[in-house]
Amino acid sequence: MTDRPESREFRAANAEETRELGARIATLLGPGDLVVLTGPLGAGKTTLVQGLAEGLKVRGPITSPTFVIARVHPSLSGGPALVHADAYRIGGALEIDDLDLDASLAESVTVVEWGEGLVEGLSEDRLEILIKRFEGEEHHLEDEGHRSEDEERIVRLTPVGPRWADMTLA
Repeated sequence: MTDRPESREFRAANAEETRELGARIATLLGPGDLVVLTGPLGAGKTTLVQGLAEGLKVRGPITSPTFVIARVHPSLSGGPALVHADAYRIGGALEIDDLDLDASLAESVTVVEWGEGLVEGLSEDRLEILIKRFEGEEHHLEDEGHRSEDEERIVRLTPVGPRWADMTLA
């Protein structure tokens, strides 16, 4: 059975706070870590990755890899590279295998947007991050409607696997 520490939720009032949260999360990450990002279109997944990249001190710019599927951002500080992938246009696990993400997994931090249900087989250890918009007292996923970088987000971190068993997500 996989160890599953408690999930932790954070609020980010706007895009800048989302990037700052990403930079804080980056301090927990190292070579071999897999991050699976989930949330609706425009929720702030790439914005969070921009913060992760800043915290990891990798070469940018960080943009959505939707059409190129994956980008590698080398470290500028001797740390791990950031592999930023987008599985939105991926049709299934076989296409994920074709990306060969496991080839660089051990020495990189690999972040996959839209990876839920597709990339869990890459590692028994992963950090699952769900980003959703917050409105009033209700938490819900927003549809394709109106979005603003200034809308508040709820970011839920769920650590999965032995690597995260003793990790405190403060």
